[in-house]
Amino acid sequence: MQSGQQRMPLEGEERFSSGCAISGIIDRSGQRFSARSAITSISVMHDRSNGLGGGFAGYGIYPEYKDHYAFHLFYYSKEAKVGCELFLEEHFDLINLSKIPTEKNPNITDEPLIWRYFVTPLPTKLASSQLEEDEYTARCVITINSTIKGAYVFSSGKNMGVFKAVGYPEDVGQFYRLDDYKGYCWTVHGRYPTNTPGWWGGSHPFALLDYSVVHNGEISSYDANRRFIEMFGYNCTLQTDTEVITYMIDYLHRRQGLTLEEVCHVIAAPFWSTISRKSEEEIAQYTYLRNTFASMLITGPFSIILGFTGGLMALNDRLKLRSLVAAEKGDMVYLASEEAAIRIIEPNPDRVWHPSGGKPVIVTLNT
Repeated sequence: MQSGQQRMPLEGEERFSSGCAISGIIDRSGQRFSARSAITSISVMHDRSNGLGGGFAGYGIYPEYKDHYAFHLFYYSKEAKVGCELFLEEHFDLINLSKIPTEKNPNITDEPLIWRYFVTPLPTKLASSQLEEDEYTARCVITINSTIKGAYVFSSGKNMGVFKAVGYPEDVGQFYRLDDYKGYCWTVHGRYPTNTPGWWGGSHPFALLDYSVVHNGEISSYDANRRFIEMFGYNCTLQTDTEVITYMIDYLHRRQGLTLEEVCHVIAAPFWSTISRKSEEEIAQYTYLRNTFASMLITGPFSIILGFTGGLMALNDRLKLRSLVAAEKGDMVYLASEEAAIRIIEPNPDRVWHPSGGKPVIVTLNT
C-alpha cells in the first residue's frame, strides 16, 4: 500500500447501522422469565438502531387474564380515548382497564396516552356477527385503527402484550418497567427507519391477535403485498412495510389454515429452479403455493422473528441478505441478528447455527 492511500476496511471492521436489530428468546419448558435477558441481548446491538423505535413482545405475561384479549392502545387525544372506549363498550365486555404502568425516562418523550383493556366479545354481538371469536376481534381492531382518529390498538392477543415507543429498546424496556413482567417468550426490536417515519405506532413489534413480528430489512414488494392483503379486509394504517407481513401471516396461518412451514414457502418461496430439483410430491406442493398465493411473495432483504402463542418462528429472505443467528442451550432457544447478542446472555450454548435463506426455524413449547 502506498503512503497516504486509504486502506479498504475488512469485513466486520465496519458497522452499518441501517441494519436494525432483532432478538428472540423462548424457554420450551414454558418456564416464565423477565424481559431482562431480552433487554441485555438487544443492548449489544445498540448501533443497529438510531433511537427512532424500539419495542418488545412478551408471551405468557398475563396468566390471570389468559382467557381475555389484552388490548394495548395509544391515544393521541382525549377525544380519541372517549370514542374508542364507546366502541369497546359496544362490542366487548370490559373485564379490566387501566393505564399501562410506565416510568419516566429522559430519552422517551412525547408519549401518547397508553392504556390497557382486558376484554371478551359480547356474546350477543359475536352471535349476530356469525364470526369466530378471533375474526370478530381482529375486525374490531382494524376498525378502530382505521376509523377512530388518534386511537391505535398496537397489541390485541391473549396472554401476551406488545410494548413499544420511539427510543432505543433499552430505554423502552425501562420506560415500560418490563423487569416487572414474566413470560415464557420474548422478542425485541431496535429500529433504524429508512423509508417510513419514526413514531410510536410505527415501532416494532407489529401485532394482530397473538401474532407479533419484528423485522430487519426492506420489502421492495410492499405495494403489491399491501394491495393484495387489503382485498381481504386488512387496512395498513401504521406507515411501515412490516405491518403487511403481520397481516399476511395472520391471513395465511389463521384464516387459510396453512402450517407455518407452508406460510414460509409462500412469503419466502423457493426459486422455480430450486423447486424443479425436488421430488414430485414437493414440486406439486410448492407449485400450488406459489401459484395460489403469488401476490404474497416478499421480495427484498429481510429477516423476521414471529411470535405466536406457544412458540417462535424465524425466517430469512431466500438469498439471506440480512443476518440471522440461532442457538440453543437445554430448553432455551435464542435468535438474533448477531451472535454476540446471544452470547451476552448465554456464553456457552450447546449449538449455534446460521439458518439458510428461506429455511424457517420454528420452536414450540414442549407441553
